[in-house]
Amino acid sequence: MRERYGDDTLTHPEFDPDLWMEVGSSGGPDKNRVYGLSNTTADNLRSARSVSTVGSSQSISSSQSKEFVALQQHTTQLTEKYDHLLAEYAQLKASQAQQRAESEQQKVAYEQFRQMVMNMATQSGTCAPNPFWSYNHQPPPPPPAPPLY
Repeated sequence: MRERYGDDTLTHPEFDPDLWMEVGSSGGPDKNRVYGLSNTTADNLRSARSVSTVGSSQSISSSQSKEFVALQQHTTQLTEKYDHLLAEYAQLKASQAQQRAESEQQKVAYEQFRQMVMNMATQSGTCAPNPFWSYNHQPPPPPPAPPLY
């Protein structure tokens, strides 16, 4: 599609029977078979291609037309699902980026707080007691004296 209609997908037609037939009949053991379509649909595409390229008065039967319309509807449904999933993916990426930014802000705030505590400890001349080290590296106080009677 890009080779034929350019990179802007908005200018691409929804369906190009000539391109489908080119891709479907591009050699190999299953030559002249278009995957995902029945033989009747492939024949319809050949008929539609000959009508569109030659301009003959050949008509397409109503059953062939119905199958073609059903294929177009299915393509439309798949396109809508794809667009919906693409929008959800974009929202998830935006949410993830926001969470990453918030996490970075929290890291910066934590580092600023840590620096502030370290500066306070340095200015006071003593280390702040660590709750995990008993008595701040000092020996425990002596036990109370026994009562006198």
